[in-house]
Amino acid sequence: MKHYIGASNPMREQFNPEARYVAEHFAWSFDAGVGTVTLNRPDRKNPLTFQSYAELRDFFYALRFATDVKAIVVTGAGGNFCSGGDVHEIIGPLTTMTMPELLEFTRMTGDLVKAMRACPQPVLGAIDGICAGAGAMMALACDMLVAARNAVFSVAYVKVGLTPDGGATAFLAEFVSRQVLTELCLTGERISGERLHALGPVNRLAEPGEALAKAVALAAQVATGPDTAMANIKALCRSAYAQPLADQLELEAQLMVMSQATEESREGIGAFLEKRQADFARLRQAPATAATQPDTTK
Repeated sequence: MKHYIGASNPMREQFNPEARYVAEHFAWSFDAGVGTVTLNRPDRKNPLTFQSYAELRDFFYALRFATDVKAIVVTGAGGNFCSGGDVHEIIGPLTTMTMPELLEFTRMTGDLVKAMRACPQPVLGAIDGICAGAGAMMALACDMLVAARNAVFSVAYVKVGLTPDGGATAFLAEFVSRQVLTELCLTGERISGERLHALGPVNRLAEPGEALAKAVALAAQVATGPDTAMANIKALCRSAYAQPLADQLELEAQLMVMSQATEESREGIGAFLEKRQADFARLRQAPATAATQPDTTK
């Protein structure tokens, strides 16, 4: 993540969420460091379209510039998370596409997952109701999950003669044995929030209708942390499943050295020695230099 851009910096406007990004294919809100993405087609259980895929992909890639945004919550409107690809706007047109066109679309779904993983902010999913197909992959791409006990996850591609995509097998393989992974993909069995919590992917369980509030509270807690360290921790947790131990040890060493040179570490270590709570937010409010002091004569 880039360093915080102060109010007097001439680059400030492009980093400021108060510029109020206006989403076309989902709802976006921001408050106290926490941004909320809401899939907002409740009448259809919030399915994805070609346009929402593309906008979400570009949005998550752009978050690396949004230094005021400390954590992201992804949720769905109307009591459901996401029913997957829209039957009319995606599934139907796919039946008329050529093989190269189909490959291009499937790669776009993967690009959304890559963007969610690549953005420096922690991404938390708040899951109520239906979370199926591509919606389930979006959920599993999140760094943390809060799910209602009665949430319903499904990777039922097999039931329509398709194979999983969007990282389905990779994400589930992080938590379950090959045998369980094969069963879930071959049967298309629905998985409750409670079962996914027991298997590991769900961090917190919530009562029906309360997943969003619980996820926002967790995101607000995370948002008070040190920006650079959190971005590096997210990268480490992501790479831990993808590379040999020796490579992970080297990456940990390099990031540790980098973190020791930051104001964040000086604040954190100082707070520990002084037996007080670290105030990382203070570092984001550092006074401007004389060269960039705001004009107070107006």
